Amino acid sequence: MTSVRSARRSVLRVGLGVAAAALLAACSGPGASNTTGSGSPDTGSASSSGPLKVAVVTHGSAGDAFWNVVKNGATDAGKALGVTVDYNSDGDPAAQSKLIDNAVSQKVGGLVVSMANPDALKTSIDAAVKAGIPVITINSGGDRSASFGALAHVGQEEGIAGEQAGKKLKEAGKAKLLCVIHEAGNIGLNQRCDGAKTGFGGAVSTLQVDINNPTDIEARIKGALQTDSSIDAVLALNPQVAVNAASAVKGASSKAAVATFDLNGDVVASIKAGDVLFAVDQQQYEQGYLPVVMLKLYKDNANTVGGGQPVLTGPGFVDESNVDKVEEYAKRGTR
Repeated sequence: MTSVRSARRSVLRVGLGVAAAALLAACSGPGASNTTGSGSPDTGSASSSGPLKVAVVTHGSAGDAFWNVVKNGATDAGKALGVTVDYNSDGDPAAQSKLIDNAVSQKVGGLVVSMANPDALKTSIDAAVKAGIPVITINSGGDRSASFGALAHVGQEEGIAGEQAGKKLKEAGKAKLLCVIHEAGNIGLNQRCDGAKTGFGGAVSTLQVDINNPTDIEARIKGALQTDSSIDAVLALNPQVAVNAASAVKGASSKAAVATFDLNGDVVASIKAGDVLFAVDQQQYEQGYLPVVMLKLYKDNANTVGGGQPVLTGPGFVDESNVDKVEEYAKRGTR
């Protein structure tokens, strides 16, 4: 386990080192925005010259605090590097595909895409690659990234992260786990629950809810806990769902522990209050920031990052031992 975590930290340090180098080059190095390196996929598109414009297209739902942090990372990187960043999102795969098509038609210089439903996006991503637009995938769909022609993937290995979460709940003495899936068809969420089953080793069941209906989320989790009082752990896969789960536990007069994937200010407060045991932190700010750095380096210097392996941003864990340190960053929208 130590070696795996060390490897992840090493990969992340490489990504952050690249970001720092790019920032220094932007401040003091020679400009290269009007040149095209020999490794650039120049097919006559607008991506080959002029200031870099990057389109970020994610599957985030409106108002989802997790994706707001991703957006903050991308826009902050754009400001630091003089890159124009256009961020759009839609939780519907067909609508997300149209957003990608729109970016391709605008001849953007780079594309960043989250692939919760890779098959639904394949045609659109293929069109981007054929148009000579470099693509970096983030967050989900990492196992399909290379086959789709992407330069790299930035995120965490969802199955491994789920396994680590399951192990932590097992170590906390829990015996029966409820894993709550909030987006139908999102392969990353299924991978998290499957990993949790492996790591937990005990009885694990899943519950499907709708992220857009918080009242129903709470009611469904509360109903599951009341139906089966032996459930002593609830694993949410989203910060908003975690808050609903904590309320459901109280409403059901259950003693189940709540853990969650991902972090926001509400989850930080819940950890401090003892309502959430821990959060699996994939540091999504980096999932927005690093791809913009990587595309800037690719355009200016034909650099690639990762060597065919994903650039890992997690998993890390936030619990009562380190929550105070993370709290100030969550409040400013970068954790």
